[in-house]
Amino acid sequence: MHKDCEYILVSEEKIKELVKDLAHRIDEDYKDKNLLLVGLLKGSVVFMSDLMKEITIDCKIDFMCASSYGAGTESSGRVNIVKDLSQPINGLDVLIVEDIIDSGNTLTFIKKYLDAKGAGSIKICTLLSKPDRRVVDIPIDYLGVEIPDEFVIGYGLDYAEKYRNLPYVGVLKRSVYS
Repeated sequence: MHKDCEYILVSEEKIKELVKDLAHRIDEDYKDKNLLLVGLLKGSVVFMSDLMKEITIDCKIDFMCASSYGAGTESSGRVNIVKDLSQPINGLDVLIVEDIIDSGNTLTFIKKYLDAKGAGSIKICTLLSKPDRRVVDIPIDYLGVEIPDEFVIGYGLDYAEKYRNLPYVGVLKRSVYS
């Protein structure tokens, strides 16, 4: 375990199980659809990479980068699109792939944005959800696991661009960011 990690919240083994289960459900639900996975950078890269390796149906991928955090531990509430999609999505069945849903503000914004671009359908897949932090009611179509209100790192999740490469999800020691 990394020295800045208080404890492991979701083990590497548990993550693998969750990813396989989510991919199986996605395969079933999208078997006759035109699936586009849209990863929200940077946090979703590890999760999306593992997820798409487990998905057996044809799919396309693209990425967006929207930010509401900066280098802090609290969402600013204002969403900025840093990188947009590289292809039109008219009529495609879009599955937004996210590492964690906290307040729900970013995903609410992105979902409306993609709807305005003409997506055929839009659903959300997230590995982690913090329901205690939610300020916007947003439906999650594919959920790995709910977690408590802790600042988490690893498996793509960062603090000031560090810790993304940890193979598990751990709780960051408060002494690191306070």
